Amino acid sequence: MIVGLSNPKIQYHTTRHNVGSWFVYCLAKRYIKVFKEEKKFFGFTSFLNTQSKFIRLLVPNIFMNINGKSVFQMASFYNIDLEEILIIHDDLELKPGVSKLKYSYGHNGHNGLRNIINTFNKKTNFYRFRIGIGRPINQHDISSFVLSTPNKIEKDLIKKSILYAIEETIYLLNIKN
Repeated sequence: MIVGLSNPKIQYHTTRHNVGSWFVYCLAKRYIKVFKEEKKFFGFTSFLNTQSKFIRLLVPNIFMNINGKSVFQMASFYNIDLEEILIIHDDLELKPGVSKLKYSYGHNGHNGLRNIINTFNKKTNFYRFRIGIGRPINQHDISSFVLSTPNKIEKDLIKKSILYAIEETIYLLNIKN
């Protein structure tokens, strides 16, 4: 399962906090996959095929701090363990244009990851792509920063890092056309 963390699509799609959803939509577009809203999973879903697996795609359509509800619902329904989920999220510690694949336990202060860990109630390592969005100059502005739209230069850098992360994902999962 691949999950792009997000806030509700209509209000927040263009914000920094939704770069996880940008990744998943871009990945699906590459394979001409369409998303459908599935209320039972509190989000939008699609799928991809690999040489040996069927990969479910999920973009939660609920607030970031409760994304765990959406991820857990879909994972439980399809019997997918947290260790089998790749989570894509924004990261304040990385500059725009930088993405990093990580396999570990922890949330590093990210509310979406924190909620997923708490909802699954497991202390286990899981995969995630950290997509850099940078930090605001004033540390007190973090909430408004992540909920704002990046400027054109930042957006271009973020999109490049997403394309790079998608190429890595395709390579690692051996996704076929």
